[in-house]
Amino acid sequence: MIVQTDSVRFDSISLGGGATLGPVDVAYQSYGALNGAKSNAILVLHAFSGDAHAAGISPETGKPGWWDNMIGPGKALDTNKYFVICSNVLGGCRGTTGPSSINPATGKPFAMTFPIITIGDMVRLQRMLVEHLGIRRLLSVTGGSMGGMQALEWAVAHPEMVASAMPIATTARHSAQQIAFDEVGRQAVMADPDWANGDYYDKNLPARGLAVARMVGHITYMSDDSMREKFGRRLRNRVEFGPDFDTEFEVESYLRYRGSQFVGRFDANSYLYITKAMDYFDLANGYGSLGAALEHATARFLVISFTSDWLYPSYQSLEIVNALRSRNRDVAYCELNSNYGHDAFLVDVGEQTELVRGFLARVAREEGVQ
Repeated sequence: MIVQTDSVRFDSISLGGGATLGPVDVAYQSYGALNGAKSNAILVLHAFSGDAHAAGISPETGKPGWWDNMIGPGKALDTNKYFVICSNVLGGCRGTTGPSSINPATGKPFAMTFPIITIGDMVRLQRMLVEHLGIRRLLSVTGGSMGGMQALEWAVAHPEMVASAMPIATTARHSAQQIAFDEVGRQAVMADPDWANGDYYDKNLPARGLAVARMVGHITYMSDDSMREKFGRRLRNRVEFGPDFDTEFEVESYLRYRGSQFVGRFDANSYLYITKAMDYFDLANGYGSLGAALEHATARFLVISFTSDWLYPSYQSLEIVNALRSRNRDVAYCELNSNYGHDAFLVDVGEQTELVRGFLARVAREEGVQ
């Protein structure tokens, strides 16, 4: 099914840091139909490099959405039953206002004058969109990785609007290691001479730095087992070592391809702003503890992690689960076996589908959704 991206413009948004940004555009896609009571809506929240194109076929690229194997008729997020929404996050570069957007005060891209944003700001804009669509309460909020952070923020900051939350392969705050990987990526971007302190929009893009940042990211998304299975030590287009510094190994070729593809669809300044938003995120901030924060949540929770995910390891999901249980909240948890590393929530969706389908059926029944 070919899907179109819609857009809404709001006069302004007040950010958590005190700045006001306006006007602000938000790009989104929707799948399925909203019922008469507007009670069957599910908000899907994308990961760091995702966008609003979560399902269906893009008319621009001809490619399926990033969670197409989870969203659609008969799938985990069954569009015969549910109305599914996905929007590009604030600070992004795929239709929602971000550093590459035009600053109305100057007529030029914001670049590094764009205000610092947080996960809370992203959720604040999503709430504006949801209310614009006439939805007062979401049946569920869900996403993996950074999407899971947004789901947690939704459940704590706007509990009256969330019946259930499904944070997947995520954390309530970044560890030092996770911040470290983000910083390596940011330094790769800023070390590129073409970055020009963020003022590159009418010049050469900082393609080399952004490509290296993406290469580092892809290493963390996979596992040792998945890389061994996919690449091993196989050589590319040769039978013996160079020796040289050209592309020799299959894994080198893969990383370079991924890096070059990313440059064509993502803005380097958005990379900086969004990774910082992830690093700043701490669900317990302002509450004293994770348990105290989650005490504000009234949603039913399904928390999912994966055995081979070393970027967002299962102990971080268990911290969320234990904090919810300490406050006697309704939570189910499952650690799924997978060799795909952090990418498992995107590609290894068999068991995930069954868990999500059953959980949503229960929530819909308890919420009286027809």
